Amino acid sequence: MASKREILEELLAPVVESLDCELWGIDYQTHGRNALLRIYIDAERGISVEDCEKVSRQVSAVMDVEDPINSRYTLEVSSPGMDRPLYKLEQYQRFIGAQVELRLRMPLDGQRKWRGLLAGVEGDEIVLRIDSENEYLLPIDSIERANIVPTFEGGKK
Repeated sequence: MASKREILEELLAPVVESLDCELWGIDYQTHGRNALLRIYIDAERGISVEDCEKVSRQVSAVMDVEDPINSRYTLEVSSPGMDRPLYKLEQYQRFIGAQVELRLRMPLDGQRKWRGLLAGVEGDEIVLRIDSENEYLLPIDSIERANIVPTFEGGKK
């Protein structure tokens, strides 16, 4: 059975792509009787406020017709930003060499929060290098949330 996020991605990806943007990812969170639907869009040219407005209007129209969320929800459309979340293996592949912070669904070696260098992708697992001696293979399904750690001029984070 598909998750709510997968159902929403399948429904909304063609809408976003029709507006010359890429559906980077979807966060869907429920809070009691309310929900938050956050859609991240990206494009090679970058994302403008106008892009977010256009996507928001089109997504709202589709959501009104298809009604995939049967509770009150807030819709947010945004660019992924510098600390972009990672959702798919292709996205991890694209950012090999970047520092990432991630949270696992279940603890590994007693911890759920990890930070390290995204050293590679092997099959359906990512390679996270913590230091020169420690690398971990983490199945993508075990990752609850992952974000790029922005690097600013001068190497400061």
